[in-house]
Amino acid sequence: MNKKRILTLVLQIGGIALLVYVDYLLKELAVRSLSDGPTVLIPNVLGLRLTQNTGAAFSMFSSSPTVLSICTGIALAIIMIVMTLIKNKPRIYDVLVPLIVAGGAGNLLDRIRQGYVIDYIETLFIRFPIFNFADILITCSCIALIVYLVYEMISDRKKETETQAKEKETEL
Repeated sequence: MNKKRILTLVLQIGGIALLVYVDYLLKELAVRSLSDGPTVLIPNVLGLRLTQNTGAAFSMFSSSPTVLSICTGIALAIIMIVMTLIKNKPRIYDVLVPLIVAGGAGNLLDRIRQGYVIDYIETLFIRFPIFNFADILITCSCIALIVYLVYEMISDRKKETETQAKEKETEL
């Protein structure tokens, strides 16, 4: 492994650790600040309400927190291994994948320590599950990754079409 790749991995792991710590601090702050009840930050838009989620997104798998923790741990380990082994990947992966790992690790640590995940961010303008900073990391990074992949597919398709058009011109 070359020095540049090692430096990238060190920065990624450091970034993951930092984001997991920020997630932990925000959850601790939520527990201390919101135990007396919810708070409205922006009327009819955004509030804070402390909840304990034993499941994953939208409380899925809430009846099986142990299985969920094991599956999350395995998925994070696989992602970390793949992140380390794959060479010549687009630079955006070096940013987005660690953000997904940090979010997953933050919520996994909650499940291991407490048996549930602390959620505290509530949208007031629409009925939506309460979520946390780790969820934001996962969701925004996954959306960005999907947008990037769609863009790449469209770009590749366009290049392929242009190449085929040039080949047809050459044949004539």
